[in-house]
Formats: sequence, structure tokens, C-alpha cells
Amino acid sequence: MDRPALADFLRRRRELLRPEDVGLGAGARRRTPGLRREEVAALAGMSVDYYTRLEQQRGPQPSEQMVAAIARALRCSLDERDHLFHLAGHTAPVRMHRADHVDPAILRVLDRLEDTPAIVVSHLGETLVENRLARALLGGSVDLPGNERYQAWRWFVTGTELAKYAPEQHERLARVVVASLRAAVGLAGPKDRRATELVTELQRRSPAFREIWERHEVATRWSDNKTIVQPELGRITVDCQVLHTDDQTQALLLFTAPPGSEDAQKLELLGVVGTQQFGADSVAR
Repeated sequence: MDRPALADFLRRRRELLRPEDVGLGAGARRRTPGLRREEVAALAGMSVDYYTRLEQQRGPQPSEQMVAAIARALRCSLDERDHLFHLAGHTAPVRMHRADHVDPAILRVLDRLEDTPAIVVSHLGETLVENRLARALLGGSVDLPGNERYQAWRWFVTGTELAKYAPEQHERLARVVVASLRAAVGLAGPKDRRATELVTELQRRSPAFREIWERHEVATRWSDNKTIVQPELGRITVDCQVLHTDDQTQALLLFTAPPGSEDAQKLELLGVVGTQQFGADSVAR
């Protein structure tokens, strides 16, 4: 870990960003250029003290997950992300078969979607980034540990994903989740160890997943219509539009409803009700 170089890189990257680059209001005139430390810390999901200590060459070595979060917060390119990993004393992730670094261009789009629930997922269904309205609509999943960040795992192993959707859609959506995962695994190829490990664990832990997987259904999602059960607002039927990157290693998911509809009005209310904890009892609402 090169503490002086790491601290210098973090400070210089922070000073290059403007609040509007990351979806924040410009606010009052700033005495110094760039983002404030507390803004970067909030974007990366860490304490201000932890981030400040890194910039002051006093912090402990950040984990790989923490470095990836900082790279996203600072809107680093892939080259800058790899450099950041090296400064922190880690080997940079393999680019070809890893999609956990969100392209800055996609992040800029997400930052501007203030009135639309939106999330960015990897080809394997891992939640990479989610905006405030998406957390209110679907419950947050970015900060979940390990395999729980993957939709297929939450659907077939923990079962927490089921409460988010209307019961009559469970069977169809389960097949959609598996078919999308099979398409992603085929695209990634045998060298993608994470894909192989995830599917192996799902087959071992879930007979339901294993049964659907053996049907060999395969399909890449481009759009869908879902009925989501939000704890405070009840059932909301949305169109889910999926925008893939060129290499299809990640996708931006947008949740909308026809203008003027009751569902659209409920989506507008998401900013008021905020994020609620999903549970099994929310299905009955």
C-alpha cells in the first residue's frame, strides 16, 4: 500500500469532480474546487472519518470491496480504477470477466434519474448501484453481504426477493431469473469462475433452482412488466426497461408506469414514503 500516492490520487480525483457530476446540487459557492470529503464518503457508503484518514495517509489498508466503492464514488475510468487498486496494495480485478466496475457514462445517466427508480446490475444479476427511488421501491441490495447481492440467490436461497413481487408472478419471474442467468453464463464462458461458482452453489442449495436450470431455458432480458408490492403503497405495476452495455456485462434497469396512471402516481410518492424494510408480511398489503 502506497499511502502517500493513494492519498494524493484520492484528493486529486475528488477535486476534479463537480457536485452535478455525481447527481448532487451545486448548492452554495464553494471555497475549494471539487467534492467535499463527506460527499465522497456518502457516495462510497463509508464514514467520513475513514475516508478522511485515507486522504491524510493515516488510514488502514482498505479492502478490495472498499476500493471498488471509492472508485465508483470518484467516477474512475477502468484504468484509474486499476491504478487505485494498485496504490491500495491489491491486484486489480480482471476486466474481461468482471463487471463490478460501473462505467462512468452509465453512472452519469443514473445520477440524472431523480424521478425514476433505476438500478445497475452485472450480467450475473448482482446489484452494483441503485438510486434512492429504487431502494424505496424494491428495498436496498447494494450493501447486502456476499451472494445476497445476486437476485437469483435472494430468490431461491434466502427467499427475500419473493416478498417484493405479486404472488401470481412468482413462477414466471423465477423462470425469467434463471433464463437470464443461463444467458449470462453462456456469454461469459467457462473462464468466468464467479459465474460457475454461483450456479454450482445455487444448484446445491436450491432444488427449485436446480429444477428450472435443467430446463435449459435461456433468454436475455430487454423489457418486462412486473407487479411490485411496496410496503407502504401496495401493488405497483411497472414496465422494466433493460439497457445493456455493448458487451452485455452490465445493464441499467428503469422502472416506469404510463403517465397519469395510478401506478405512475404511486411511483411519484416513493420519494415521500422513503425506503421501507421488506418482509413476508408485505405480500399481503
